Amino acid sequence: MTQTSKEERMRKLYEEVLECRRCNLCDGRKNPVLGEGCLDAVVMFVGEAPGRREDETGRPFVGAAGRLLDSLLEHIGLRRDDVYIGNVVKCRPPNNRRPRAEEIRVCAPHLEKQLKIIEPKILVPMGNSAIDYLMRHFGLKPAYIGKVHGKQFEVEAPWGRVFLFPLYHPAAALYMKDLERVLVEDMEAVGKLLARFGASRI
Repeated sequence: MTQTSKEERMRKLYEEVLECRRCNLCDGRKNPVLGEGCLDAVVMFVGEAPGRREDETGRPFVGAAGRLLDSLLEHIGLRRDDVYIGNVVKCRPPNNRRPRAEEIRVCAPHLEKQLKIIEPKILVPMGNSAIDYLMRHFGLKPAYIGKVHGKQFEVEAPWGRVFLFPLYHPAAALYMKDLERVLVEDMEAVGKLLARFGASRI
């Protein structure tokens, strides 16, 4: 798929999300948050849902959790432009609550279309909602994040082999500082996995 084709498909997908009324989250949003980054990214990070700052800007991970994610990427020699960042749910849940199962179910087709456009080799779900959905999507038995973080699961996607690599959500480390060290170690493992694909780094 050419870059132009990917850009066109992503533009159409954004328009779909903008018009989407499959759940009530659209009623309270300011902006849907599709995602951003490299459309040819080897690695794609998937969070749970937009927060307040994301809803205001229409961009993913731009609040405090986003700054931590940027720092983690820099730690392994990457920038935002080197990866793709999105969420399972594209509109902000009220008061930043976790997205409900039905909201995930009706919004997930948007994520599935993104995956087929980007065709990542490494897929990094962050947080229980993203981990639960993507493990089920690829036919794996979902498990609590404490048991699966930092582990890689090899799965088959329509575009080929993919490594699923769950992480704690960066927001969790803002409240539990001990998790920041865990996130650093797990992100270093992502960096080592990336090296196997010969991905360019800073």
